[in-house]
Amino acid sequence: MIAPGAMNADVAVIGAGPAGAAAALRLAQLGVGDVVVVDRAEFPRDKTCGSGLSPKGIETLKSLGVWDDVASDAYAIGGLRLVTPGDREVYVSAGDTAAAAICARRTLDDRLLGRARALGARFVPRFVASELRREGSRVAGVVARDGREIRARFTLVADGGHSTFAPDPRPRRRLQAVMGWWEGVRFWPHHVEMVFDRALVPGYGWLFPESDTRVNVGICYEDPHHEENGRRLFERFLGKHYGRRLQGAVQVGGLRGHPISYTFTMGRLASPGRLAVGEAGRMVHPATAEGISQAMRSGMLAAEAVADVLAGRRDERAALAGYEAGCRRAFRASFGAARLWRAAIRTPLLDWIVAAADRPASRTALARLMAKM
Repeated sequence: MIAPGAMNADVAVIGAGPAGAAAALRLAQLGVGDVVVVDRAEFPRDKTCGSGLSPKGIETLKSLGVWDDVASDAYAIGGLRLVTPGDREVYVSAGDTAAAAICARRTLDDRLLGRARALGARFVPRFVASELRREGSRVAGVVARDGREIRARFTLVADGGHSTFAPDPRPRRRLQAVMGWWEGVRFWPHHVEMVFDRALVPGYGWLFPESDTRVNVGICYEDPHHEENGRRLFERFLGKHYGRRLQGAVQVGGLRGHPISYTFTMGRLASPGRLAVGEAGRMVHPATAEGISQAMRSGMLAAEAVADVLAGRRDERAALAGYEAGCRRAFRASFGAARLWRAAIRTPLLDWIVAAADRPASRTALARLMAKM
């Protein structure tokens, strides 16, 4: 019996960020007509994030048919300023084929969700998910804190790094992030900056331009025993690397902090009726903390698996196993390379590479390495 006010759906999606919105959009594109997306917020909404779109992220947006909608509001990136733990710096060009972009999550997420809604997905804002619905051992939807229910054949868990609904039982690995926004900071147009300060290794600091006048500056670092004061660490980083450039700049809003869940190896992503996508499934790059590309890609893979089951092309067990295998194939190489990078960044290797980067071949190799991460 359905509770008063409950909704029925083929698929319920918990979370309307890049993972959930991309999944809903892909489901709609594949002809799944009864998709409900829930989120605790109204859209558009701001989201604390570096907002970087890697080349892989842009390709995913193109495959979803949304890149043209996003590109007009994105800031194009064609190069990188890199600072090593030994304080060497180099500017490298990623080249046209590796162009990246910065797009505020307020814009990106709303474009993805808007396209999904235009194709028939329903959106329920102010829905604070409190528990999963279950029918025996099967997940069968989601219940809000206020008692509202979505009853669904499949539930996609896309509620980010804080998720308690994903099936992976392993303790979480986390990076901590602190960031802020400024107007009027001098920077090299269409270049991002990655600063591998020894105080942050294996994490790093960054400056990402969001427009011709506004930048976001942040750090990510590991602190498994909660020994660091993130705000003080960030202030020391700013003083060392951006003190002069921030003089005369105007800070927009306050500092924001958030944890980032990541993994080197894919754990359990699915159980009967349930698939975890994006950061809820810990699919964040362990070296760069990039999560948008992985979120959208895993959302698409989950949507394709579910659509196959609903259309009778595969049985559920095979489809869920195929989803987990697809995520491993998609991310295994880059996550494995991240493990090597995190080890190498503790050595003088990056300083040696940058010291040789005045040679064109070395500069090109460095650009390709950073683009592929």
